[in-house]
Amino acid sequence: MTLKPKITNRTQISGTYIRIIKMALKQKLLLVFGVITIFGAAGFQLWIPILLGSSVDIAMDVFSAENADVSDQLIFSGVLLLISSIMRGIFTMAYNYSGESIGQHIGYELRLLYYQKLQKLSFSYHSHIHTGDLITRGILDIEGVSMFVRTAVLRSIYLVVLIGTGTYLVLSADLVLGIISLSFVPFAGWRATAARLQLRSSWFALQEKLSILSKVMDENLGGIRVVRSFASKTHEMDKFDRASEEALTIANNQVQIKSKNVSLIGISFLTAMGLVLWVGGLKVINGSITIGELTTFLAFMSILQAPVRMLGMMVNAFARGAASGGRLFSVLDMSSDIEDSQGSTKLTITKGVLKFKEVHFGYEGEHTLNGVTFEVKPGHVVGIVGPPGSGKSTIAHLIPRFYDPSSGAITIDGQNIKDVTLDSLRHAVSVVEQDSFMFTASIDHNVAYGNPWAEDLDVETAARNTQMYQYISRLPNKFSTMIGERGVSLSGGQRQRLSIARSILLNPKIIIFDDSTSSVDAATEQKIRVALQEISRDRTSIIISHRLSSLMHADEILFIEKGKIIERGNHNKLINNNGKYAELYKLQIRPDDKNKSEKIKNER
Repeated sequence: MTLKPKITNRTQISGTYIRIIKMALKQKLLLVFGVITIFGAAGFQLWIPILLGSSVDIAMDVFSAENADVSDQLIFSGVLLLISSIMRGIFTMAYNYSGESIGQHIGYELRLLYYQKLQKLSFSYHSHIHTGDLITRGILDIEGVSMFVRTAVLRSIYLVVLIGTGTYLVLSADLVLGIISLSFVPFAGWRATAARLQLRSSWFALQEKLSILSKVMDENLGGIRVVRSFASKTHEMDKFDRASEEALTIANNQVQIKSKNVSLIGISFLTAMGLVLWVGGLKVINGSITIGELTTFLAFMSILQAPVRMLGMMVNAFARGAASGGRLFSVLDMSSDIEDSQGSTKLTITKGVLKFKEVHFGYEGEHTLNGVTFEVKPGHVVGIVGPPGSGKSTIAHLIPRFYDPSSGAITIDGQNIKDVTLDSLRHAVSVVEQDSFMFTASIDHNVAYGNPWAEDLDVETAARNTQMYQYISRLPNKFSTMIGERGVSLSGGQRQRLSIARSILLNPKIIIFDDSTSSVDAATEQKIRVALQEISRDRTSIIISHRLSSLMHADEILFIEKGKIIERGNHNKLINNNGKYAELYKLQIRPDDKNKSEKIKNER
C-alpha cells in the first residue's frame, strides 16, 4: 500500500498552511523577535540606496568645488553607509536565526507527534503500509514542513516589508522612474506563481518516488542474505537504478522549471534596469534629477534583485510545504481502529480465566473466525492446531487487542477486553510470536525489554528456562554481548528462545505461544517445555503450533479449520476419534518417532 497525498483543492492546501503557521505561533518569543529583526533588516537595507545616492551627489560637489565641509560630509556618509551595512547584516542574521530556530522546533514537535501516532495506529494499518513510506514521511516530509517555516513564512514578511516600503519611497521620489524600476515585479510574481503550480504536483510525484526508493533499499538490506544466496545483486541493482532514474527524471524536471523561471525573472530585472538607466539618464541631462537620485534608483533595484530571486526559493518552499504537510497531516489525523473505549477501566486479574464467546472476525471482508468459543483457566494449557490460514494466529492477536472481533466477546475474569485499558491488558497478556524480533542491543537488554529494571538474576533465570544460559555464558561478553540488527548474529532458534525469555520475564497472567518454537529442535523444545511447566502452573497458557509434539501435552487441544473449531479434547481423545487431528498425527509422527511420542504422552 502506498500512502497517497490527500491535498486536492485550495481549501485543503490553505488548511495545511494554516496548521503549520499555528504551530509556528507557539514559539511566540522567537516569532516576535524575528518580526522585529525583519523590520530592522529591511530598514537598513532600504537606507543603503539613499546613502549611496546622497554620497554620489556629495562626491559630485567635491569634484566641482574644493570644500572641506563637503569632504567631511562625504566621509560621514561613508561611515553611515558602513554602519548601515553592518547593522543590516546583524539584523539579517538575527531574523534568519529566528526562522531556523522556529523551523527546528516545529520539526522536533512533528517528529514526536508522528512517532507517537505510529505507536498508536492499529496493526491493520501497519499491515497495509510499507515501512519505507513511513520513514520517508518521518524524514523528508518533516524537513519539508520545517523548510517552509524557515524559508517561506518569515521571508514572506521580509519581502512584503522591503518591497512595500521601497515601492512607496521610489514612487514618491519620481513616479515614472518608480514605475519603471518596479515594472519587473508583476512579471516575476506571475512566473513565480506559475512555477508554484508546476512544482506542487511535481513534489507529490517526487515524494512518491522517494518512498519507492526507500522501500527498495529497506527490502534489499533486510533481505541481504537472500540476495547474496541467490546471486541477485544485478537484479537488485537494476531495480534500484530504475527507481532512481524515475526520481531523477522528476528532479530534473523541477530543476528545469526553477531554472527557466529564475532566468526569466533575471531577464525582466535587467530589462527594467536598462530602462531606468536610459530614462533616468535623460532626466539627468535635462536636470530633472541628480546623478545621486538616479544612483538611488539603480541601487534600490540592485538590492531588490536578491529578494526577488528569493521568490524561486519561496515558491519551492511553499510547494514543498503543501505537499509535505499534507502527507504528514494525513497520518497525524488518522484515528486508530484499536483505542481505549470511553470509560475504560484497568483490567483486574482475580483468577485469569480467558473466554471466547461466539467470536467472529475477518480481514477485509474475508471471514477468518466463525463463532469460536472456548475457555482457558489458570494451570490449564490449551493447544490450538490446524492447517495454514485456519485462524490460529488470529486468535493470538485478538487476545491483546491487536485487532477487535467483528462480533462476539472475549473476556478475562468476566471483563470484556474492549472495556479495559490497552496498557493494563497488554501488561497482563504476553504473545510470543513466531517472528522473534531482536533489537540492536545487548542480550540482557533484549531479554529485559519489557522490564528494563529487572534484576540480573531474573534475566539469567529466564535465559536458563529457555535453554539459552549455557550458550550465553560461553560468549566473551556474556549477557553484555551485542546482538546484530534484527538479531542477525543469532540463529532462528536462539532468537525464538530469547523471545520466550523476554515474555516470561514479565510474569504475565496469560501467555500465548504462537508457533514460538518452530525453529527449535525437538530435544531443546522438550527441555523448554519442562522448564515452563512449573512457571505456567498458575498461569493461563495457550500454545499455537503446526507441530503436534509442541502441544500434545496440553489439557485440551482445539483443531481449527476454516475459522471453526471442528474437534476438541486431549491428545488421547482426539486420537481415538480418528478425525482430522488423528490424520495429522499420522502424517507428522514417523514410525521411529513413536517412542519419543510415547515419552511425551507419559510426561503428561
